[in-house]
Amino acid sequence: MSSPDTVRFRHSQVIWVAGVIALFGALPLAGSRWFLAPLLLIPLTVVIWGWRAGTDADRTGLRLRGLVGNRRIPWSEVVELSGDERGRAQARLADGRVAPLPGVRVADLPRLVAASGRGLDAPAQ
Repeated sequence: MSSPDTVRFRHSQVIWVAGVIALFGALPLAGSRWFLAPLLLIPLTVVIWGWRAGTDADRTGLRLRGLVGNRRIPWSEVVELSGDERGRAQARLADGRVAPLPGVRVADLPRLVAASGRGLDAPAQ
């Protein structure tokens, strides 16, 4: 369970609503022939991903949530927060890797930094 000072970033809710609509739209097709039933897995996967995926930030670090798993990154491993050419936020880690931050846009970076409890120029301790 997350603490009250956790800031959550999620993709637009329109994604999972569109997945639900696609799921209901695929029902007649999937019900017409048995071999078309697996088509329901596609919109179902979109619904689950849209509902679950995102980034949680608190004073201890980042939690990146995907379709089936999550990854915890402490603030001590984050060297830089930046954006890519499409306006999505990413974190450069101490080992040189870049971790995309699901659900976080470049405009959200000040809220993300505020969740860390440090200022923009404060070094990691």
